[in-house]
Order: sequence, then C-alpha cells, then structure tokens
Amino acid sequence: MKITAMESFFVAPRWHFLKISTDEGIVGWGEPIVESRAQTVATACQELARKLIGMDPLRIEYLYNFMYKNSFYRGGPILSSAISGIEQALWDIKGKYYNMPVYEMLGGRVRDKIRMYAHIRGNTPEEFAASVKSKGELGFTAVKGGFSEPNVVSAFRSHRYYQHCADCMAAARAVNSEIDIAIDLHGQHNPYASIQVIEAIAPYHPMFVEEPATPENMAVIAEIARKTGVPIASGERLFTRFGFREAFELRALAVIQPDLCHCGGILEAKKIAAMAEAYFVQFAPHNPLGPISLASCLQVDACTQNFLCQEYPTHPEKWDLGQGYLKKPFEIVDGYIAVPEGPGLGIEIDEDVVRERANAGDWDSPSLFLTDGTVAEW
Repeated sequence: MKITAMESFFVAPRWHFLKISTDEGIVGWGEPIVESRAQTVATACQELARKLIGMDPLRIEYLYNFMYKNSFYRGGPILSSAISGIEQALWDIKGKYYNMPVYEMLGGRVRDKIRMYAHIRGNTPEEFAASVKSKGELGFTAVKGGFSEPNVVSAFRSHRYYQHCADCMAAARAVNSEIDIAIDLHGQHNPYASIQVIEAIAPYHPMFVEEPATPENMAVIAEIARKTGVPIASGERLFTRFGFREAFELRALAVIQPDLCHCGGILEAKKIAAMAEAYFVQFAPHNPLGPISLASCLQVDACTQNFLCQEYPTHPEKWDLGQGYLKKPFEIVDGYIAVPEGPGLGIEIDEDVVRERANAGDWDSPSLFLTDGTVAEW
C-alpha cells in the first residue's frame, strides 16, 4: 500500500483536518494544528507530503523518524504538530487495514470507559459555583477552570485576587463536595504569585493546578511543586518525549498533559505516558480542539494504565464531540465516553460536510494586555 495524496481542510471553529489517501482506497484522518497558526502547519504538512507520497503508510515508526530526523531541526510547535496530525492519520489507515482499533495495536484496552472532565467558567464565586454545579448535574465527576480577574496589573497578584480564588473554591465546594476540581493558571502568573494561589485553594483539595509557570523553565515548576502538596500539571506546550524528560528527572509534575496534536502523535503520547508511569505520574491529555483530536486521545486513554482523565472543551455546538463532522458523534454518559470499538480512530468523517464548511483557516488567537498596555500571557 502506498500514500497517494494528502489534503488539508480548515473548518470551524478553528481547526485543521488532514486527509491521507492510499492506492488501496483506505483513507485516514488526522488533526495537525497549532492554534492561530493552522495555515503554517498545513504548509508544513504539504512540505512533508512531497516526501511521504509513494511510501508505505503502515510503517508508522519508520515514517515518524523519517519526518522528525530528516529535517535536521527537531521539535518545536510547527514541525511537531504537522507530524502529529500525519501520524494520527497513519494510525487511522493502519487500523482500518487490519480492521481493529488503534488501542488494540498498542497493547489492548485496560478500561471499559474513559473519564472526561469539562470546562467551567465564572467571573464571580457565584458564577464559578453555578458552573461546577451544572457540570455535576450532567454527570461529570471532574471539571477544570481558571479564576477570572479584570484589569490585571501585573503577573503578580493582589490580596483581593487570592481571596477571590479561595472564595470561588469555597462556593464550589458548597454546591458539590465530591466533584474533582482542577485549576488552570495558564502560565499567566509570576511563579511566586502561583504559590500564593495554591496556598489559598489548597484547603479545598484541587485535583491539580495546571501551568503555575510557563514551561520554559521546568526547574521553577519543580520548585513550586516542592512547596506544596497540591498536584502540579503541565505539558501541553512540550513536544516529543525529549521535551518531557527534564520534567520527569526534576520530579516537577504529578500530572502530564501532552497534546496529541502537538507532542508527536499517538505513539509518541503512549511513549510519554510510559515514561511517566515509571515516575508515578498520571496521564491526562490536553485537548481543546476537534473530534479527530479527541478520537486520537481516546485511543491512547483506552490502553494506558496511568490515565487520569480526558479534557473536553465543552463547546455549546458540540462540534468537539463531532456534531456535524462525524457520522456518529461521540456521546458522554454520566461523565464518561465508552471505549470506541470501530477500526482505526473509531470515527467516520462526513467529508461532504467538511468540504461544505471549509474556510480560510485564518483564525487568530486574541491579544491580551495588562492595564498599562504590556503584552500579557494568553
């Protein structure tokens, strides 16, 4: 079997789907994307396509190394994301060729259903608590959100903000004392401000605190971790297993969050999870993207022993569950998705809809600023 074509589709709300065709009629789909840089990643995919067309799609480990090592410059968001989406599509092809789910080729499933966590939002403690309450009523056992603050002056925070964080958690615990609540600081705080946030919310036992600092300096995150008993999570902005090595060696993280659209793809995520297991670190893949990304995550979640929970971005249109794009969208029941049973990624793309909804792929991330006009972390 040979690869014959690779085609990109930009679709709402901000996604990039990749279709790989073969001379035996088997088609695979992946989701190579960097948010706000979809066109750049699509160009990288087409540059790789010039070498991949004519090659055997079943040789996934070989093709991964061919793409990763032959460019001399390694890693980074663009190349790693292009490789990730291509690799997802190759697994989709391989699973269809052998008529089995991807997880069966990666050791077989270790669970029957996959725990999901939903996003929560709220500008006040009352809104924060109401969001937690509503997700709990939908059956979710875990949620994640951040603490809103208007008119941010600096990466340091005020006493009022730390009290606001504690008040939000207290309000949430008052309406649901059992649900797991994770907090995402998004790398927007000075590390010492993050420590104070963690101290303020620690009595309410968060499931984990995500990105208390940006990942450029993993030693700082390790220092934060040593100062608290609250589990620290990060990893969405790390690429390949080599990017995670330092985090494990420094014992910086209790939870790793590789993004399967950025980290190198399905097998690379499985390797990262295996490295994590040796350090007693839990695996919770990052996923703010579309249904192909989710499908790829579920395949790894199904066969990974140290899996914790799977992110679900909770779009009202349910596009991320595949509504409109998949012939059979995913369904969350009592906070879980059943392990997919179909071959490959276990999904069937409605290509007619994808073509109808195709757009320019020019979505850009919002620009954020501090009150003095300084550029802020997004």
